[in-house]
Amino acid sequence: MPEWLQNLLPAGWTGWHVAAATVALAMASAAVSVVVIGYALSRLPADYFVNPAARGPIARHPAARVLLAVVRNVCGWALIALGIVLSLPGVPGQGVLTILMGVMLVDLPGKHRAEMWLLQRRGVLGGVNRLRARMGKPPLLTRAAPVG
Repeated sequence: MPEWLQNLLPAGWTGWHVAAATVALAMASAAVSVVVIGYALSRLPADYFVNPAARGPIARHPAARVLLAVVRNVCGWALIALGIVLSLPGVPGQGVLTILMGVMLVDLPGKHRAEMWLLQRRGVLGGVNRLRARMGKPPLLTRAAPVG
């Protein structure tokens, strides 16, 4: 182990301690990512992808709406930056999942189209709807229901 790294570690830590801490951090970040994504997917309205009004902001005081938008975007960009760092070789964590969580929070042009593309990948919609069913939520709609 390099001397500069050994100087940063608590006294008595060896390479095995570092490896165990790295694995624990990677597993914890993966678990947190899965829980946060599952919670977010279960909170979406069933018609989120077919009804533009469902994607709109909730009726709140204008100051609260602006504050929430700023906080959501700052958190989203922070998650994107963290995901980029976690994607580097040798850094433990779920970089791609963290980047995707950040992108879902940030207001970007074309975001809805990218969400639809991701949702239409093989097995993704089925997995999301199974998760929503376990949470007692109706399945996500990806096409408008036929009229009549």
